[in-house]
Amino acid sequence: MSETTTLTLAAVLENSSRRFAQRPALSFVAGTPLTYAELGEESARVRAALRARGVRPGDRVGILAGNMPNWGVAYFAVTSMGAVAVPLLPDFHEREIATFLAHAGCDALFVSDKLFDRVRDAALPTLRLRIRLEDMNILNPAGEVVEPLWTPAHGSVPAADVTEDDLASIIYTSGTTGKSKGVMLTHRNIAFNALKVQTIQPVCSEDVFLSILPLSHTYENTLGLILPIMQGAAVYYIEKPPTAAVLLPALEQVRPTLMLSVPLVIEKIHKMRVLPRLTKNGLLRRIHATEKGRRLLYRMAGKQLMKTFGGRLHFFGIGGAKLDPVVERFLRDAKFPYAIGYGLTETAPLLAGANPHVVRFQSTGPAMEGVDLRIADADPLTGEGEIQARGPSVMRGYYNEPELTREAFTEDGWFRTGDLGVFDADGHLSIKGRLKNMIVGSAGENIYPEEIESVINTHRYVLESLVLQSKGRLVAKVHLNYEEIEAQFAHLRDEAVQYVQQRVEEILRELHAQVNARVNRFSQLAAVVEQRDPFEKTATQKIKRFLHQTA
Repeated sequence: MSETTTLTLAAVLENSSRRFAQRPALSFVAGTPLTYAELGEESARVRAALRARGVRPGDRVGILAGNMPNWGVAYFAVTSMGAVAVPLLPDFHEREIATFLAHAGCDALFVSDKLFDRVRDAALPTLRLRIRLEDMNILNPAGEVVEPLWTPAHGSVPAADVTEDDLASIIYTSGTTGKSKGVMLTHRNIAFNALKVQTIQPVCSEDVFLSILPLSHTYENTLGLILPIMQGAAVYYIEKPPTAAVLLPALEQVRPTLMLSVPLVIEKIHKMRVLPRLTKNGLLRRIHATEKGRRLLYRMAGKQLMKTFGGRLHFFGIGGAKLDPVVERFLRDAKFPYAIGYGLTETAPLLAGANPHVVRFQSTGPAMEGVDLRIADADPLTGEGEIQARGPSVMRGYYNEPELTREAFTEDGWFRTGDLGVFDADGHLSIKGRLKNMIVGSAGENIYPEEIESVINTHRYVLESLVLQSKGRLVAKVHLNYEEIEAQFAHLRDEAVQYVQQRVEEILRELHAQVNARVNRFSQLAAVVEQRDPFEKTATQKIKRFLHQTA
């Protein structure tokens, strides 16, 4: 982007397809990459075909699919013709998908084979064009191929005269607190954010990304697609969910230099793979129990982890939720090149961040260049208050929701993030939790459930937890690592189920006592209860708290 100052996605595509023409742009791990020249050409064809079939600037075009090279082709085609992309998360329920497509008034929809059933029976009066994303063929409402989207008669048309303030995307959030909202992001919002990330972690044309998060989420969309395309890097996609069986060979083949992740991914690696190996016998457990020994073991584990990730990784970005401090301590001692960022869909997304060389423990780093952050209504004792932001990457507002948009901004124009945070003396930001999640104790104390959860999640057998207030009491719901518990009694066969349940009850009692011994008086838990099924989560793997709220 250094050769142009125009902050539009059309300019990003045109600039990069020219500067990096023969370099690989987008590819499946096992596929043949689209070069930058081909990405530009394919997007131009799709743009011409959409225009020929009646899609006009300002029209909304949905994208419902998992990650694939053609996702980027469709996204750039839509945004560079002045239409508005409406990316939809593959995890959305079919009722949500129908609601969002109708709310946005989508005229056309790119949809994958795998997800077509989610829209097959949807009543969508404005939708007049359905396109199979895998091969760009037009589908009828039953999902049958009618004809190719593009024909030679459509030719190839240049990008529209898009301005920085034009709407580029409407992204529906998968909120932790309930109702989803359509976030309106302009070309400037997205392109500015991708450009300024360069001041935190430089990306170049030699870099290789392995994408494991959904492109329909702003985090991956801006930082895992627009950023690498802007700088001429290559992006690789896996064709199946990123389970260990799929991810490990992909890492070996791609050998990425940069990756974006959410805390749950690295937390599971630490709890399911690293920790069991470092405590598998008495000697290792004794070494692990000392600080010096633990650091030595972690450093050895870090070298192996780097090999697992392909040996070239120099940036592993973590965002979307708070990272478990125990896991972060492991990453620091292991000298793994992690970095933490903070942002929201409404801010396109990044607001603050640091690269692996300057990351501070449990901090998201300072405000990104060009972004202003402030703490509102700060507690005079702790300095904690709501994080508020302003800058070129802050959204235009919520689509067709003027009242919600007004509520999202202060009278002097700052965006209310709804997150609680505090700055240190050097301007590094630390996140305390969500303002809506904060619980006020009986004597007026501020209780942050996320901090209690971080203590709970350090327990060996806990995979995830949720702390909430029920009838005036603090209660923790915990989902345990049943696989590891059951392994203890595998030799007992028929009696194993009985012993596993007894062990679960012992763990809950043990956990209750341990947590209360480590938290302050007003954060004491009244009960710890089992959550047998995993918690339902958002795209960035945050638990949907509103599903568990009680009076």
